[in-house]
Amino acid sequence: MSALTQDTPGAVATPADGAAGYGLARYLVVRFLLIIPTVFILVSLVFFLMRATGDPISAAFGDRLTPDQLQAKLHQAGYDRPLLTQYLDYLKSLATGDFGRTVTDNEPVTHVLGTYGAATVELACYALLVALAVGVPLGMVAATYRDRAPDAALRLFAVLTYATPVFFAGLLLKLVFAIQLGWLPASGRASTDVQLFLQNQTSTTGFYLVDAIRSGDGAAVADVLEHAVLPGVALGLLVAGILLRLVRTNLIGTLGADYVEAARSRGVAPFRLVTRHATRPALIPVVTVLGLQVAGLLGGAVLTETTFEWKGLGYELAHYLTVRDFPAVQGIVALFAVVVAVTNFLVDVVAALIDPRVRY
Repeated sequence: MSALTQDTPGAVATPADGAAGYGLARYLVVRFLLIIPTVFILVSLVFFLMRATGDPISAAFGDRLTPDQLQAKLHQAGYDRPLLTQYLDYLKSLATGDFGRTVTDNEPVTHVLGTYGAATVELACYALLVALAVGVPLGMVAATYRDRAPDAALRLFAVLTYATPVFFAGLLLKLVFAIQLGWLPASGRASTDVQLFLQNQTSTTGFYLVDAIRSGDGAAVADVLEHAVLPGVALGLLVAGILLRLVRTNLIGTLGADYVEAARSRGVAPFRLVTRHATRPALIPVVTVLGLQVAGLLGGAVLTETTFEWKGLGYELAHYLTVRDFPAVQGIVALFAVVVAVTNFLVDVVAALIDPRVRY
């Protein structure tokens, strides 16, 4: 009966099908709900750690105000209240989408996030493209020439790219390609005239490359891409080394699988054997790891943006940390936490759809 039910067109779902669907739904709901405690814990840690460094009013205005004026500003901002009261009020504001205003320039934190967020996302996209373009092909080459000279050289390259601090890699790239050779610009997202041109467009997205393409100005597109090369490579190489080693390891495993050996015995060419038969299964774990590297990209963006004066959230975060601007730092970190948590959830969804074993 069960076989008839499965083979008959339009047959109703079997109990096994229902159990599998329930398992997937339960898994995704649990993973989604984990976003809330993840963001809550990180936001809470940042709140208390920032306050352990002192108050932002004294850091920003302490040398320009009298003690009475300083105390009045502290009272006005609420930093003289009990710490628990500040914490509960902050959570209430955060729950309503109110991130407060920056202490140093009295700007709404949401405005800071909206203004500089696109730059960080754009840099992360450039870095991911570099990581995929470098890590995946080189990982395939390393697996093809396993335990030979190309493999040893590429494994050394992977270790160096992962171990080299991103700011040091950025400084080296600037020194060689911007200062000594003069091939590429050393800083910024675009030249001053191109920035003014893009900002004066009737409708802007904040993504310079998108806005330049929409404007139809080829010179603006080329200028934006030239400014993106060095920071994109500096940050992308950090992830490329991880992908290289992962692709190499997985591809070596699939090259020894029975179906690959069967294709080899039929006389399939080595290149076709790697690209058509072994690569696709080997790339499945790369999707998961690539999603998990979003946190590393956001962390690396702080150093990369500072090194290249790329005016994004990482650049602003470094500035606000220096002046201990609590609302700005908390808002940027909260956004980073949400992005990382949501990305990890999407990775879990993809992993569950690819491999049913992770649902249980």
